[in-house]
Amino acid sequence: MSFVAWIVLGLVAGALAKLLLPGRDPGGLVVTTLIGIAGSFVGGWISSRFLHREVTTQFFDLATWASAIGGALVLLILYRLVFGHSRS
Repeated sequence: MSFVAWIVLGLVAGALAKLLLPGRDPGGLVVTTLIGIAGSFVGGWISSRFLHREVTTQFFDLATWASAIGGALVLLILYRLVFGHSRS
């Protein structure tokens, strides 16, 4: 996949991670979007490095999407733990 495809995938993964973890984030929508983009890269790296599941070149591969969303969830949880959050 191209770099732009990973960014698009990260945007969608960040939005899905936000839907799965509702609540107010300390950084708002922009930071959540950037976390989604970074999470897609981190998820792909973890998938290929530790799970021995290579990321395919296809945009609509289920494993690629799962790793991107998983990475975004992990980074969003870590961000909330470090910078705090409110559930209001």
